[in-house]
This record gives sequence, C-alpha cells and structure tokens, in this order.
Amino acid sequence: MIAGRAYPLKVKMEDEDAIRQVVNELNDKIKHFQITYSNRDKQDCLSMALLTYAVDFHKAVKNTDEKRFNERLDKLDQLLDAILN
Repeated sequence: MIAGRAYPLKVKMEDEDAIRQVVNELNDKIKHFQITYSNRDKQDCLSMALLTYAVDFHKAVKNTDEKRFNERLDKLDQLLDAILN
C-alpha cells in the first residue's frame, strides 16, 4: 500500500524486506508532505516524495562515479610515481 492504494507485486523472497522498508519510508515521506503542505492533494505529496527519492538516487550515483574516478586517478598517480622514480 502506497498512499492508501494497493499495488500488487510479484517479488523475490530476498527482496521482500527491502521493498517493505522502502514502502514504509515512502509512506512516511508522503505523510510528512501532507502535514507540511496541507493545501496539496495526495498525488502532489506522492510526487514530491518520489522526487526526493530520485534526487537522493541521482546524488548517490554521482558520488559513486566520482569515487571510482578518484580511485582510478590515484592508481594512475601511483603508477606514474613508480615509473618516474
């Protein structure tokens, strides 16, 4: 149940806990937006909650990419140091 509406899903048993946790967090975010923006309808609050997840996901992907890039730069730097010294 998300925002009071049922969404039947077929999921792997090992994914069930993660899905339930995400659904609970999503419903909490929706409730937060409903309280904060009482003049908005449930669809608006659902959209705002999902947007926050999308932004968080985007940041996580970007940080992971930057981390990998920096790790590769460090390895290249070490190789250059080894060659030059």
